[in-house]
Amino acid sequence: MKVPDLPPDLKFRMLTPTDDELEFSFQAKKQALGPHIIQRWGWNEKFQRQVHEQRLREKPFCQIEQNGRPIGTLSLQLLPEFVRFGEFYLIDSFRGLGIGSKILAHCLELADNEDIPVRLEYLLWNPVGSLYRRNDFVEIGRTSTHFLMERSKRLDSR
Repeated sequence: MKVPDLPPDLKFRMLTPTDDELEFSFQAKKQALGPHIIQRWGWNEKFQRQVHEQRLREKPFCQIEQNGRPIGTLSLQLLPEFVRFGEFYLIDSFRGLGIGSKILAHCLELADNEDIPVRLEYLLWNPVGSLYRRNDFVEIGRTSTHFLMERSKRLDSR
């Protein structure tokens, strides 16, 4: 799903991915998710790169840019029954500034325009869940490692 730019300063560019884009997206994931992976399993660089490259092949990825500088990644997939929000990683220096909340709200608005719910998953021990709950996501399932969450479609979205 193409993510339109978010004025005044955020752009979402689909990844091809080139070697540089692949490396940036991996480093963004490593910074944002790495500590939570290490906490449970440790970090196997080769395995994590393989998983990341597989995700890039399976899903559409955007590079998030602020004023022309890459700051993170996002995957937003429009599926028949819902929008899948995922692979949302901001590099360290851009977390905690409200940028993530702004991007999430933008993506939720896109789903509202499609009149369908949004689904996501995240690691059980990742504190990002508070952001999702503040944005009306509720738990719809759970695996041994992930919360599965959904934000219902908005009745007044059109």
